Amino acid sequence: MPEQPQEQRRTPLSRDRVLRAAVAFADAAGIEALSMRRLAQELGVVPMALYKHVANKEELLDGMVEVVVAEIGGQAPGSGWKSAVRGRILGARGALLAHTWAAQVIRSRTSATPAVLAYLDSVIGMFRDGGFSLDLTHHVMHALGSRVLGFTEELFDDPGSTAPQDERAQMAAYEAMARRYPHVTELARAVAHDRRTVIGQGCDDRFEFEFALDLLLDGFERLHAQGWTSSP
Repeated sequence: MPEQPQEQRRTPLSRDRVLRAAVAFADAAGIEALSMRRLAQELGVVPMALYKHVANKEELLDGMVEVVVAEIGGQAPGSGWKSAVRGRILGARGALLAHTWAAQVIRSRTSATPAVLAYLDSVIGMFRDGGFSLDLTHHVMHALGSRVLGFTEELFDDPGSTAPQDERAQMAAYEAMARRYPHVTELARAVAHDRRTVIGQGCDDRFEFEFALDLLLDGFERLHAQGWTSSP
């Protein structure tokens, strides 16, 4: 029996295959390197073949977010609202740690994708099932902010990422900064961060993320027990 031509043996292109290939490409090469042309090369097709499945790069990025958010786990059936929310958010963080470009792309979206909306709906549902009022749930979601999706907007970048590499110049820069901003410099010198767990630049390592999350959840628990309301 004659061998089938390579074109006939090739795995058919689909939207799911395109999106998963884009996620794998971004994981390996970084989101900045991703383009429709590069992705087409990776898949062994002409660029125009991609446009049958995604209209443009923005739609491609939306789809990539959908793939990552679909990986979020961490919801324990039958658990109380506090452990359920904590597990869900840490599940989101785990998904973003597996795809370090994803937080940047999520921030860049002008509107939430269906998967993000479904995820947010599930978190809101946990608070509502736990007896939270709509009023408190509204303010809780604002307080969580981007942390609900597993990342935080940091106040400062890691000073090590922008400091001069030359040791003498670095010392001089620190001394000048210490004279002008003594408390900021003292804190920056005292704190070391685990770069293996950082999503992007900044202070979002595992301990700090969970520390802040637990403070928030404890605060929500107290407000809920007090029957808190924003109304006068």
